[in-house]
Amino acid sequence: MPGRTLYLCVFAALSLLPARAYPQQITASESGITATADGVTLQVTALREDILRVRMWQGNAVPEDASWAVLPEARTSSVPVTPQAPGFTTKSLKVSVGDHLQLTVADLQGNILQKDTAPVLWQGARFTVSKQRSFSDHFFGLGDKPGPLDRAGQAFTMWNTDAFGWQESTDPIYKSIPFFLNINHGRTLGVFLDNTWRTNFDFGRADENRYTFGSLNGPIDYYLIYGPEPKQVVTSWAWLTGPSPLPPLWALGFQQSRYSYFPETQLREIATRMRKDRIPADVLWLDIDYQHDNWPFTVNEKAFPNFAGMVKDLAKQQYKLVVITDLHIADQPNVGYAPYDSGIAGDHFVKNPDGSLYVGKVWPGPSVFPDFTQALTRQWWGGLYKTFIQEGVAGFWNDMNEPAVFETPGKTMPDDVQHRIDEPGFRKRTASHLEIHDIFGMQNSRGTSEGELTLRPNERPFVMTRASYAGGQRYSTTWTGDNSSTWNHLRMTVPQLVNLGLSGFSLAGADVGGFAGSPPPDLLTKWIEISAFQPIDRDHSAKGTRMHEVWVDGPQQEAIRRRFIEERYRLMPYLYTVAEETSRDGLPIDRPLFLEFPHATEDGTPYDLTTGGGEFLFGSRILVAPNPSPEEVAPYPVRLPSGTWYDYWTGKQYALANLNGTLDLEQRDKVLAQKPLMITPKLDQLPVYVRGGSILPIAPLTQSTAELPQGPLTLRVFPPAAGLNIVEPCAGEVYTDDGHTFGYRNGDFARIHFSCSTATDGSLHLEISKQEGRWKPWWHAYRVEAVGWTPKRSRASVDGKIVPLVQVNGRWGVTAPAKSDAMQIALE
Repeated sequence: MPGRTLYLCVFAALSLLPARAYPQQITASESGITATADGVTLQVTALREDILRVRMWQGNAVPEDASWAVLPEARTSSVPVTPQAPGFTTKSLKVSVGDHLQLTVADLQGNILQKDTAPVLWQGARFTVSKQRSFSDHFFGLGDKPGPLDRAGQAFTMWNTDAFGWQESTDPIYKSIPFFLNINHGRTLGVFLDNTWRTNFDFGRADENRYTFGSLNGPIDYYLIYGPEPKQVVTSWAWLTGPSPLPPLWALGFQQSRYSYFPETQLREIATRMRKDRIPADVLWLDIDYQHDNWPFTVNEKAFPNFAGMVKDLAKQQYKLVVITDLHIADQPNVGYAPYDSGIAGDHFVKNPDGSLYVGKVWPGPSVFPDFTQALTRQWWGGLYKTFIQEGVAGFWNDMNEPAVFETPGKTMPDDVQHRIDEPGFRKRTASHLEIHDIFGMQNSRGTSEGELTLRPNERPFVMTRASYAGGQRYSTTWTGDNSSTWNHLRMTVPQLVNLGLSGFSLAGADVGGFAGSPPPDLLTKWIEISAFQPIDRDHSAKGTRMHEVWVDGPQQEAIRRRFIEERYRLMPYLYTVAEETSRDGLPIDRPLFLEFPHATEDGTPYDLTTGGGEFLFGSRILVAPNPSPEEVAPYPVRLPSGTWYDYWTGKQYALANLNGTLDLEQRDKVLAQKPLMITPKLDQLPVYVRGGSILPIAPLTQSTAELPQGPLTLRVFPPAAGLNIVEPCAGEVYTDDGHTFGYRNGDFARIHFSCSTATDGSLHLEISKQEGRWKPWWHAYRVEAVGWTPKRSRASVDGKIVPLVQVNGRWGVTAPAKSDAMQIALE
């Protein structure tokens, strides 16, 4: 049969040719395109000029359009696009679809931001998306994954896991935040895979020429967020999933915890000793031992015989109390345990496939678990806090919510446990635990936060969660889980917190001193020093370890530790101002250097990767430079970005020029090139620098944020240096309110902007703007201090009136009565 033989030969020859399967159809819409090929549909929608949503599915069944992470108003937004076959353009991006629905996204100058390197690989329900990667690609985010700041060359799994004593190579751990920033030659693209199943990310570990992301099931539904600056991507991420809300002021104070303070007398002793030793502090914590047999929402009345009275007494000492409330409810029927009885009555617990209650062993023994994917269950859960709130407990700690289950192979619920989704915006249905696992902790903290808001409608809630998902920052703060008392874990804290901040969790911390193990004295001291410049500052330790309190290693160590905690309280106006900023724009409190200095290197490499250390920014104005090898004693380098910098402690000025620009020889003699400072480590020192052009608001020292500061608000001015080829505006601001209610939403706040300039005659001029908001701040006067500045005429004026120019602690300045109108201050 020669004809058949010829056909087979032709078919064989064609099969060796490159595949060519053009989209069968591209349909344009007002805000994007829909393309189909090979039984697969691709939909690309422009939510904004700089944000795209990409969805793909097989067959005719369109996946449910719902999200636990993305705000409804963001997910359903759109902008008009300009069709440009085979794709479209926005005012920022160009989208094109190639063979087999392969997607390319570029900026309008033609720079490729993301390009598929292969068609999506489907293996049943499992999928893998492959993107082009080069050695100039750098990746940040994914929450608090251990390891280096840059994720390049690494691979990760998103599956919330109880990872006690995790190490640098441990993956996964507690949180699943499938969002990352890709920076290439200074251009930043954010990528968010909105898929709650077990997902995976490979940033060039398996194949150095591509990075991939995928899941074993669920939708291909991802968002592309373009900068080009990284700061723009972070603020757009907050637009998409929400920023961290403004916390109560006390949450920014020093916090003391242990597993466990037990009995009641020990907690009272700790509280009294803190005040006796004048260690500023705001919060005490209670771990599970305060409960009856570890049953959530109970109190061990033998060990804590006067719980309500204790809360009141602590409040008199200006402490807030935070208590743990794990999500596992003791399986205790017919004994009058109200959380179990009311949960059964309301059908609020998750079930096995046969309809029976799922029971797993946790701290109380056999336990049942709330079905947090039901809105009514979250309402019931929130109501369980009523008694604690009536007694004055200030905040709540949701631990073990991965969910952790003892004596199971995966340390969690079986894959086939059933969850009932009954939530506005979602189709009512039953889902397996494989789909819900990674959002379980997030919905737990959501129920707690919403419960606090219901029971205390005008008080800002405080919730600390261990497990979460993208968008979980709307409901809680977090921490990095059960870390260890080692120098390496101290070293890893900075990249973990920085990546958490980039991922949305601006309000985050790590257990100071390490949870597992006993830190030697110097390690605990160094940890307390660094944590003074981190968002949540909680000292916490495990049962069976030595105590971690500030005084435990004698007067010398205590004095160093106290000094850094005191500095945190002096900087509280600055820290609270930064926290208010992040509640509006999502910019994290602890941030990488590249967020503020995206063009600090000539080739666009993120500056943090060139410093060789663990430097980070505390807000936008303060740079902290801990030793990258904190256990070592050899000098280490600190690289400051171009511009003017001041040593925070001494006021010494460093004028670092960008020598890529133009400076004449005389100017070059006055400034330094970008070369590292060599720092000799000392136990009682932490290098901290302030950006030139900053005006920092600083308060008199208090023992808690509830104590009214006595004295003026200091405005410490760090003028930019003359002669640099860098524009350095001189500015700052302060924000304040009552610190705990939502009154600021109705105008009960004070925001005041400051600016300064240096005249040709060397005089320094400060302008204080008219106050925004009607709140009356605690300060009645300003103390203006100029760092690194020397008067020539030895005089000053306030609104044109001559006043004394006084030197305090080596800094020249002036004190003037504060007023809500604008003020002009001159130092000459």
